[in-house]
Amino acid sequence: MRIGVIGTGNMADALGTHWVRAGHEVLIGGRDGKAAAALAARIGAGRHGSPRAAAEFGDVVLFALPYAAGAPVAAALGTALRGRVLIDCSNPVGAGFALLTEADGGPSAARRLAEAAPGAHVVKAFNLCHEDVWRMTPPVFGGRPLAVPLCGDDEEALAVVRQLVRDTGCTPVRAGGLARAGLLEATAALVIGVWVGEGADAQAMLPPLV
Repeated sequence: MRIGVIGTGNMADALGTHWVRAGHEVLIGGRDGKAAAALAARIGAGRHGSPRAAAEFGDVVLFALPYAAGAPVAAALGTALRGRVLIDCSNPVGAGFALLTEADGGPSAARRLAEAAPGAHVVKAFNLCHEDVWRMTPPVFGGRPLAVPLCGDDEEALAVVRQLVRDTGCTPVRAGGLARAGLLEATAALVIGVWVGEGADAQAMLPPLV
């Protein structure tokens, strides 16, 4: 699979590493060419370029960008994202662990990305865990692989992202359409506040299914 990664930070590093190891072709795209080249070399991707180069290269495009940067970058790329599977792993979480999308009463981060990139198939995924979790090979806790919820409307796009989740050693979980992506983002705000703000074990809030 051809994957364009837009961003050169920790999430780009962690997820890109898994996908290179799984045998996918990965191109790292960043506004800072040196940072993109360094990350590509570090994870063994072998390809790097601009955000546009990543968008045009990938059948799948990971937006590993801060929330505020996502929609503007998508809008600037325009038709380069048309027909692509676009993975949004951002969290619109601000000071005091507030959900930033609530402040202006607007749609979820994932929905804003979809509005900025018409024709792209947006899937919300990989947003509930710190990047150090994604660096685990694989992320398994108490013998159970990490479950990764996905929100999206396009079945083919969801099937593609499910495979990419499995390539990280995790288990994909269908969490509904893109209209429910805001619930995933709100869950991230809650969990980050519990973990970081209170120093509590967020995982202990939910009992096992059995």
